[in-house]
Amino acid sequence: MVKGQVDFISLGCSKNLVDTERVMRQLEAAGWTCVHDPEKPNGEICVINTCGFIGDAKEESIHMILQMAERKKRGQLRQLIVMGCLSERYRAELEEEIPEVDRYFGKFDFLELTKELKMENGKCKIGCAPFERKLTTPKHYAYLKISEGCNRMCSYCAIPLITGRHTSRPKAEILDEVRWLVSQGVKELNVIAQDLSSYGVDLKTGEGLQVTGYGKHLLPELIDEMAQIEGVDWIRLHYAYPTDFPEELLEVMAKRPNVCKYLDIALQHCTDHMLGLMRRHITRAEQDALIRKIRERVPGICIRTTLLVGHPGETEEDFEALKEWVREMRFERMGCFAYSDEEGTYANRHYRDDIPPEVKEQRAAELMAIQQQISGELMQQLVGTTQRVIIDRKEGDWWIGRTQYDSPEVDCEVLIEIKNEKLKIKNGEFVDVRITKAEEFDLYGEIG
Repeated sequence: MVKGQVDFISLGCSKNLVDTERVMRQLEAAGWTCVHDPEKPNGEICVINTCGFIGDAKEESIHMILQMAERKKRGQLRQLIVMGCLSERYRAELEEEIPEVDRYFGKFDFLELTKELKMENGKCKIGCAPFERKLTTPKHYAYLKISEGCNRMCSYCAIPLITGRHTSRPKAEILDEVRWLVSQGVKELNVIAQDLSSYGVDLKTGEGLQVTGYGKHLLPELIDEMAQIEGVDWIRLHYAYPTDFPEELLEVMAKRPNVCKYLDIALQHCTDHMLGLMRRHITRAEQDALIRKIRERVPGICIRTTLLVGHPGETEEDFEALKEWVREMRFERMGCFAYSDEEGTYANRHYRDDIPPEVKEQRAAELMAIQQQISGELMQQLVGTTQRVIIDRKEGDWWIGRTQYDSPEVDCEVLIEIKNEKLKIKNGEFVDVRITKAEEFDLYGEIG
């Protein structure tokens, strides 16, 4: 057990990771040593940042808490702390079922954790802004969270139950964070939120705005100003919502070369029947028109989307229509989830989870098989082209990187065989790569 060390285990999404990084930065400012996702935890304190989004994520979080609780029982851990989405939603139940945990913090009171440990370790040794973080990603890229929460209330989604209503961060604070991240060596910003499309609609004058106008969509303005900050090479956008999408953003994407031609926009389904049951507040015709407009106004854009199958009420006809729609739309990137019946959601309260688990999983597998073929065909079109690639790491005889169309950890990679040992390339460096081969989800290329 290493005295003065806090081990952090961060589960779930990149938004959770940002919270973890903020806590780590504050604690290191107070003199603690913080280690993220250690292979062999040996700190005197362990902090688990949990996910409570769907069943599998909740199970993973519970398993990790129990595993660390056993370490504490064996005397290998002095203090166990749990924070994040799971404890935000189920704190009372967790306190009763797993009393080995010393303190539970939720999604919004986790900075109290830093105050407690700062008091335990003495006064703060260095000053730092609240948005500063100890980056756990490779130093050339970072996630940038611009808002928290969601007002959409889709039938299947527990996020509003966990995170509450949509709350935008002041624009001036976000831009200060961008400048700080650039000063730390960050070149690529992956902008994240539960709902990017609603950024700014809740902000009032005096909350970091240069304009009056309560209820104004400010995402285009924010991204445009962010793109003008020196040192920002790539900006990539995650988790837009199709309803009330701020179309002025497309002008910014087309105009600013450092705004990646990439948009992550969750569409979930295509039939009016299912979009209605899911409470998506959009029709098939409106959704299709938006996709066409995005592709017309930002030529060459990569659209990443997420689809949901097995939602209560999804008929065989709905699913067949969804498969045909995926073939028609030919999304560059796509993920698919099987419906998880989450307590407290509209679907859980008003619908019957009547589709067998094996049918849900079969539908998800069929959809991903279609996407695999589409992805393979689209990737083949890149063979012979030259792409700007950012190098993430070196593995054996290969450099591994990504194009602007690929987000870290979830999208495709470019593998570049090292043929000239004298050619020195650093992580985070941009190189021009000629694509020589393509597979369904990866590219191969050479430099020069």
